[in-house]
Amino acid sequence: MIRKLITIDEAACNGCGLCAAVCHEGAIGMAGGRATLLRDDYCDGLGDCLPVCPTGAISFAEREAAAYDAAAVKEHMARATQTVSQLRQWPVQIKLAPVHAPYFDGADLLIAADCTAYARADFHTRFMRNRATLIGCPKLDQVDYAEKLTELFRRNPIQSVTVARMEVPCCGGIAHAVQEALRDSGRAIPLQVVTISTDGNILKE
Repeated sequence: MIRKLITIDEAACNGCGLCAAVCHEGAIGMAGGRATLLRDDYCDGLGDCLPVCPTGAISFAEREAAAYDAAAVKEHMARATQTVSQLRQWPVQIKLAPVHAPYFDGADLLIAADCTAYARADFHTRFMRNRATLIGCPKLDQVDYAEKLTELFRRNPIQSVTVARMEVPCCGGIAHAVQEALRDSGRAIPLQVVTISTDGNILKE
């Protein structure tokens, strides 16, 4: 059937992941640091993703496509929210992780403050899924992560970086370290910083 649904310009996509986060049907996923439409029948064509895209990479198009399938979406979302660990590698502590490893090759990387996983029940599926994960706390570790992260960014073809931090001031250290490391590495890697409140709400992304 001919119907209206989204199309994603991969060349314009900066890999921020905002569209995937707001898609209530789970129709958009991240692959290779870019947004992609997972299946036509998951997309309802309403376009909640359009206004959040900062680069205008998403638009509507009319084309031959499978009909929207609410039952398939329900099954898809149920699978996505199952309580299965999404951890892809070990170790996860920034201090312990190597600066070069196979699991960083072409990876979308999550760098999370320790407390974030306890603040949101869906942290594994919302943030860790399909990402390599590193965690740390600049206040407890009392260390500047920037030097190690700079080397990590230089030595691995990271596709995108998402920082998950709490709203508390001390968490600003982890976001600052990542921003400094990206600058010093000389690599133009898309960065998204997500701020989570102490009651688990997303304040900024």
